[in-house]
This record gives sequence, structure tokens and C-alpha cells, in this order.
Amino acid sequence: MDVFSRTFLPAAAEAGLATQTASRHMPVFRRCVGSGDATILVTRCSRPNRSTPGEYLLLLTHRRLVVTRQTRVLHRLRLHLNTELHELSNVTWGPDPRLHCVELAATAIDGVRERFVIRTRHPKQVWQLDELLNHAFRTRVRPARERLVATIGDPAPARTAGLQPATVR
Repeated sequence: MDVFSRTFLPAAAEAGLATQTASRHMPVFRRCVGSGDATILVTRCSRPNRSTPGEYLLLLTHRRLVVTRQTRVLHRLRLHLNTELHELSNVTWGPDPRLHCVELAATAIDGVRERFVIRTRHPKQVWQLDELLNHAFRTRVRPARERLVATIGDPAPARTAGLQPATVR
């Protein structure tokens, strides 16, 4: 059993998803996520201020964010968003323990601003979700920067004050 399979079902159970719902969405998620990528979060979500009805399911791994939508009438699954975390910009989220929800917003690589509302059962889960998002987006994804591995050219200036050549008599 691969890493994705081992971590997806327990995460879905922790989110309170029915096994039938999780197994229905799993083939779509499997096409988007590599077998070695561990699941951080699986949860239902909604899109505020959108006229498109349907049920959304959000999958967050260490590398990707995938959102699927199930239509209400025919219950067809559609891929809504499939992107690597480093391709997202301006990622923000706001926990609201009074309303038992977290609003997640990010700009995809195509410039479209995506907003999702994740509802929880009680306020304690809001802070757990906040910690998961913090781990996924702030501590794991860092902007690409140049790293100095080695220099070629002039050697570093010699230290003259601290080290003296040894003389043997």
C-alpha cells in the first residue's frame, strides 16, 4: 500500500467523511496526487458568493492542493482545482471560532482567486485546522531563493592576526 492510500482514508475518517464519499472521490484525487505524497487534510468545503451549486471536497498534501466538486443532480465528480502548493500565491486563511469555520483563499497560477469556507464541528477544530494550514503553507513552502553552495575565484583573505606560522628550532 502506498503512502497516499495509507494516509488518505484515516484523514477522511478524521474529517467525518463517510467511507462511500471518500472512496468515490479517491480515483480523482489519485490521478492528481503522486503515490508517495502524504495527505495532510481532507475536508468538505464550500465556495462563498458562488452561484455554482454542488459539494466540494478539498485535499491538501505536502505538495498539492486538489479540490473536487460533486454536482447535486447527477452526482458527477468534476476536478475544480489541481495545483502544486508552490504555484499558489497570496495564500491567506482566517479562522473564526464563533462561526466554527476557516476561510481559505489563494491565487492560482492562472491568476484566479479561489476562496473556500471549511466548516468544523466545534471551535477546537478551528484551531487545529489553523495549525495544519500554517504547517502546510508557512513552514513547508518557502519561496525559492538562491543558495550559496560554493564559490569559484578568489580565495577568502588569509587571517593574519590570529594564526602565526610555527617555527621549529
